[in-house]
Amino acid sequence: MEVGSISSAPRTVEEIFKDYSSRRAGIVRALTHDVDEFYAQCDPEKENLCLYGHPNDSWEVNLPAEEVPPELPEPALGINFARDGMNRRDWLSLIAVHSDSWLLSVAFYLGARLNRNERKRLFSMINELPTVFEVVSDRRRSKEKSGMDSASKSKLSTKRSSEGQIKSNSKIADEEYGEDDDEHNETLCGTCGGSYSADEFWIACDICERWFHGKCVKITPAKAESIKQYKCPGCSSKKGRQ
Repeated sequence: MEVGSISSAPRTVEEIFKDYSSRRAGIVRALTHDVDEFYAQCDPEKENLCLYGHPNDSWEVNLPAEEVPPELPEPALGINFARDGMNRRDWLSLIAVHSDSWLLSVAFYLGARLNRNERKRLFSMINELPTVFEVVSDRRRSKEKSGMDSASKSKLSTKRSSEGQIKSNSKIADEEYGEDDDEHNETLCGTCGGSYSADEFWIACDICERWFHGKCVKITPAKAESIKQYKCPGCSSKKGRQ
């Protein structure tokens, strides 16, 4: 297992980020391109196994380090035990989440001597990359989409013009990571004034073209599918007074 010596560990922000990126690349490869090989190596009959990403872009399934305490933080232990007891996709997603946590712990362990501004810069660089979980989830969505019929596909699309405008999580997840991020951050809910978040369902009024949290105007994604032209409460009340 390639843990490396702490004396030769990355020290600068750039070196630590390179280490993070390489380890992340190895793990992403294990959970996507090499997923069948990874699955086979995680035999539930074996002892506690961990998924390691190495600084040379490779991955490895192995027993945890014997050193106590270890030279680097250890990844999630016993990933093989749940392999046959979970849906394969859910199992991979769970490992991806644990891997993201491990990657961050290693990066900030190596950056323990960085100052406040350097730590902030390191996290900013890391945050520009999609997480392992996001990559694995996008891969899962793309596979599921290929088997969907045209009617199902249309439900994942953003509704435009006369059909009403909807920002759905499915659409945003399929867009390129980080695309139009600044534009989304400037969007405010016409009811509560809250900022746009990709974790929430939004809908736009076809009359005033303002955006609203679905929960603020009591519109669910399912209900929005049947609306041909959405009018917000404000525009609806204006029409009633005319």
